[in-house]
Amino acid sequence: MNKEKIVQRVESLRANLLELSHKIHSNPETGGKEFQAVKWQVEMLTKEGFICETPYCGMETAYRAVYKGKGNGPVIAFLSEYDALEGLGHGCGHNLMAASAVGAAIGLKDSLGDQAGEIRVYGTPAEETWGGKIPMVEQGAFRDVDFGLMFHPSTDNIINRQGKACVGVKAKFIGKSAHSSRPETGINALTALIGLFNRTFSQLEIWPAGARCNGIVINGGTASNIITEEAEGDFLLRAHTLKDLQIMSEDFKVLAQEAADEVGATVSMVWEPAFAERYTNRAMGMAFLENMALLGEKMNLPNPAEQVGSSDVGNVSLVIPVIHEYLKIAEPTVNGHSKEFREASVSERGDEVVLLAAKGLAMTAYDLFTNPELQTEVKEEFKRVVPQEYQEMFK
Repeated sequence: MNKEKIVQRVESLRANLLELSHKIHSNPETGGKEFQAVKWQVEMLTKEGFICETPYCGMETAYRAVYKGKGNGPVIAFLSEYDALEGLGHGCGHNLMAASAVGAAIGLKDSLGDQAGEIRVYGTPAEETWGGKIPMVEQGAFRDVDFGLMFHPSTDNIINRQGKACVGVKAKFIGKSAHSSRPETGINALTALIGLFNRTFSQLEIWPAGARCNGIVINGGTASNIITEEAEGDFLLRAHTLKDLQIMSEDFKVLAQEAADEVGATVSMVWEPAFAERYTNRAMGMAFLENMALLGEKMNLPNPAEQVGSSDVGNVSLVIPVIHEYLKIAEPTVNGHSKEFREASVSERGDEVVLLAAKGLAMTAYDLFTNPELQTEVKEEFKRVVPQEYQEMFK
């Protein structure tokens, strides 16, 4: 049975995959700077017969790896993430995601045999910041891909968890410097920035349900006895959908201008690309659930009331059927984006999850290659669930 062959092949890669995971973890690289992580992944894939292209889609730390079967058939892609968090390292466990994507692709290729089709790995940088998958989508990288698969480390085993839309924005206020003994002769840019914080938090009551706004001060002045001439904040807006996010974004522009006008300052804003909401494919997720059961892992459906995060895989889910399933590496008391989660990413359980994810993803891809009924079910669900306007947008 070819699934047994997949499991055996991934097991044969254990030492190499865990070495890859630990090397990426020990050498954290933030978005757009993941040169070593890409190099190590591409080296492994090249040795296994994949044709690798890097840079890719105009990004120095993106890559595409391709392994072709016998003739035309389904094109199945594993998505790899490998960027670290600024100042924290791999507190989101992306080292596990990279190793599992590479392991799934290599584990599957020998089972492809005479099967028509193609295996790909997409190396996607900067998920934590500007979202490398977004320019990939915009440049048509997934246009000829049929199915996309990836996993994310978590504090529970979950399938079919959705995600919110989000967008980052920096708001910079310019005022006029003055001695703090005569504040009336200056224009306090920090007062304007604080005004924007207050306005956005008040606005949450009337924004669409589920809206969130978080922000930090990245420049609040240089000394308390100087009226602050320049102040800047970094904000993240979240909403259930891109439509709701657009409403929030337009309101945010107005609120920032009002905060500037109140003190006589000027304001400028720099917007990052918007992460779309995620439409994870249930039919693919159930296939993953069944394969994980074969591996001894019980998967759960998400709590409908839970608060979910955002990822640029949402943008990919507008274009092709995608799964982004979760495997537990730490207890529920451990927060993501924390030192504790960072340590869990190289724990014994973290290592185990690299292998489990690689096997489960490869086995699910094998189902997609060999089961035309599953292919049809997945594609019909995609057409039914993903809003038509998105499907038309990216044809």
